[in-house]
Amino acid sequence: MDDQWTRRVWPPEGHGEPAPQEEDLPPSARWYGTPAPPPRRMPRWLQRLLVTAAALVAAGAVIGAVTVTILGRAESAPPPVVSDPLAGVSYTLPPGWSEGVVAPVTGFTSVAAHGDLATVMARPGDRVDPPNLRSAVIDLGDLYTSLLLHGDTIEVVDDHAVTVNGRPGHTRAVRAAYRDVVNEPAFMRVTLLTRPDGGSTVMLGLAHPDDPRSRADIEAVMAAAR
Repeated sequence: MDDQWTRRVWPPEGHGEPAPQEEDLPPSARWYGTPAPPPRRMPRWLQRLLVTAAALVAAGAVIGAVTVTILGRAESAPPPVVSDPLAGVSYTLPPGWSEGVVAPVTGFTSVAAHGDLATVMARPGDRVDPPNLRSAVIDLGDLYTSLLLHGDTIEVVDDHAVTVNGRPGHTRAVRAAYRDVVNEPAFMRVTLLTRPDGGSTVMLGLAHPDDPRSRADIEAVMAAAR
């Protein structure tokens, strides 16, 4: 009977005396466990590295957005147009082309070029009746060939009537080759268009060296004249 009333209820048996490894712990730690060590702080050098990386990512996103915006505006910008009221013509320029300034002594009143690769010029011409357009173009082609090309051989590569935006005309193209190893072949196209006021428009295209892209650009400029 005495054992019943004197039996220990708390702490349970086996826990009355602290274990050897718990002798140095405070009483609260014996019942609730050893406090967990606080989390280690991130080293400052690692913090700085992460902040720098985040800044670089943000800057890259901003630069990318600005680049896309600029390219989008460049693609949506209309192509440049050369307006030449003296020659009675205007013409749209292909990508990479820009309008230039012509010397008054040439007689041409407007010029556009793609660097040193290709050039298109325009000037006012004399009155030419439609039946005489081809002969007038041949005379102009011979004149500019002798002045500008000086080729050892001259080959006619195109000769046909055209109608550009309702304006009757004629176009003729030649290719000049040279015997020396310095000068590469050159290409020249002359287009003559009638004007509503009775005059005409002379358009001259030159490419040196002769290559398909320069030819295509020259033909595109003349075919879209208005």
